[in-house]
Amino acid sequence: MTECLQREAETLLQLSQASSITSVFFGGGTPSLAHPSTIAAILETVSRQVNLPDEAEVTLEVNPTPAAMSKLEDYCRAGVNRFSIGVQSLQDDDLKILGRDHSSHQALRTIEEAQRLCPGRVSVDVMFGRPKQSVESWEEELSELLRVCDDHVSLYQLTLERGTQMFKMVQRGEVTVPADDVTAEMYQCARRTLHQKGFLQYEVSNFARNNAASHHNVSYWKGRQYIGIGPGAHGRFVPLGEGGVSREARTQTLEPDTWIREVRQNGHGTRRRVQLSHLELLEEVLVMGMRMTEGIDHKHWEVFSPQMGLHEVFGASTDVQELLQSGQLILDERGLRCSWDGLALLDSILPSLMVELQTQILQGPQRDHSADGHTLKTSIPQ
Repeated sequence: MTECLQREAETLLQLSQASSITSVFFGGGTPSLAHPSTIAAILETVSRQVNLPDEAEVTLEVNPTPAAMSKLEDYCRAGVNRFSIGVQSLQDDDLKILGRDHSSHQALRTIEEAQRLCPGRVSVDVMFGRPKQSVESWEEELSELLRVCDDHVSLYQLTLERGTQMFKMVQRGEVTVPADDVTAEMYQCARRTLHQKGFLQYEVSNFARNNAASHHNVSYWKGRQYIGIGPGAHGRFVPLGEGGVSREARTQTLEPDTWIREVRQNGHGTRRRVQLSHLELLEEVLVMGMRMTEGIDHKHWEVFSPQMGLHEVFGASTDVQELLQSGQLILDERGLRCSWDGLALLDSILPSLMVELQTQILQGPQRDHSADGHTLKTSIPQ
């Protein structure tokens, strides 16, 4: 597996003709099961191919088990300088229902050890909207987490995925999840609590203090190119190495055994590649950019749409004007963004923006544009 990850990294980096990588993210499930030597080998491969600055952000997702915690120091020696810890809950009963193999005590110990090794560069993931959870219990749990966490918190609402144990339990009526209005209040409660503790919200689900925002994720939201390696990984980049001029959406083969065979045969396991049209690229820029509290500034939009600015695309729309007048949306000299209240309603705001974008762009001339800069995401399945 390690050799194939290295070979695919070499192939795709050459194909992209990237000169520098600004961040690396080891994700894809449980990468903390991987041996630290695998992490080191991939980073060494990247460094041989392109410039990987010493200050580049290198994040590893961690499942907070004793086995993973025992390897944190070795991961740092391998080149990791940031940890993202999947705490999810501080309630042991909920962790069991969620199918997690760690306890709240193990999660707290993992946070402590990660902070010792990478102070100021530890993120925790926590989930709300869980069965039997109330606004009050969520507020208490979040306050407990904030007493021990570092400078970055990611909030996620529980989503019921078909085929999971949780989905089946809800279908059978064995457990119930909070109603939509309750989860909405949980989200607002968390935003207020985090703000009181000095965290600034910089994206729908992400909060940071002391400038600890995730550079890698910001790259996604700002529409920068990224290369995905490993089974099931996704990427967005221009294949300059084979004469490409337009950005492609690329997906690597999901099944590990098949992916290994393809990498050995072809140098990579790309299963699907789709050239993005101008409209599709702008749709991604819009959807991702509007997730950030700063939204999309005029200069950034112009990189992808030099012929039609934000005012030209969205300014004349009746639906958009209603959103502006209601205070949910802001379009001014800075750019386009949601208000504090609007960000919580982003899912209901985006359809109006998408319709207007499609209408305006399809009426005008189409060109392909791509932003500079590359990041690398590595998927290590277990």
